Amino acid sequence: MRTDVRFPTNGLQLAGHLHLPEGVDGPFAAIVVGHPTTGVKEQSPALYAAPLVDAGFAVLTFDAAFQGESEGTPRGLEDPFQRAEDFRAAVSYLTTRPEIDSERIGVMGVCGSGAYAPYAAQTDHRMKAVAGVSGTDAPGFLRGGDPEGWARMVAASGDLRSAEAAGEPAATFPVLPEKADADTPAATAEFIDYYKTPRGAHPRSTGDMVVRSVDLLDQFDSFADVAKIAPRPLLMIAGTEAVTRGYSEKAVADSPGTAELFLIEGATHVDLYDRDAYVTAAAAKLTEFFRKHLG
Repeated sequence: MRTDVRFPTNGLQLAGHLHLPEGVDGPFAAIVVGHPTTGVKEQSPALYAAPLVDAGFAVLTFDAAFQGESEGTPRGLEDPFQRAEDFRAAVSYLTTRPEIDSERIGVMGVCGSGAYAPYAAQTDHRMKAVAGVSGTDAPGFLRGGDPEGWARMVAASGDLRSAEAAGEPAATFPVLPEKADADTPAATAEFIDYYKTPRGAHPRSTGDMVVRSVDLLDQFDSFADVAKIAPRPLLMIAGTEAVTRGYSEKAVADSPGTAELFLIEGATHVDLYDRDAYVTAAAAKLTEFFRKHLG
């Protein structure tokens, strides 16, 4: 059973879907699922919610502030500190629901949220089990694609803030081109094949980011203090062919013995968004992980 819900974060209302198992009584162990950078809750979070609900968990998917159906302007702002706060707000909301066992709440995310969730969990001990799927430090990944262009945007961010203060609309840029060509890097092409085609496109997943997001992202390091999650468990799932695999490997390497790396053979980064065989394998591992640590 899916219910549309709203809950507060820093004066904004976030839009979410609360999925509850049918035919059984709570209180349920619950899992918060966050979406990729530039994504929305109706994409990969919905695909992961279904098998987790079938396994008996309550699942809360939600749109980040400034994105999707959630409140916040300018639209398309990617504030990594707010993204982490959104996970904390989602957990707070779940603790108010009578159907949820507030002592058995886990968090997970896909892509950017696969790093924002562990970041939030470093200091929020209500998050009893933490997982990332294709987890990616968004600033590191975006910066690495064009370091010089990134530096120019960081340098311009102060002037863009001044322009907004004077009443001008927030400047945005498309994270992806509309189409791939022979010169498009393979890592970019696979994102285009998902976000810019019927395979994964969603009208609220616009792919536009506020330019001055970069001065926030440039200060952010998702996994710098990942060891603080311990002794709570951390699971990082990545494809063996994923360009972002190194983020999951490093997160686990920098953690104590409570962290686990689970590699899915042959999968790329975006394969874990929606490809049936790979999502099935990831969901099975997530189910095993959360059953073990949430009950």
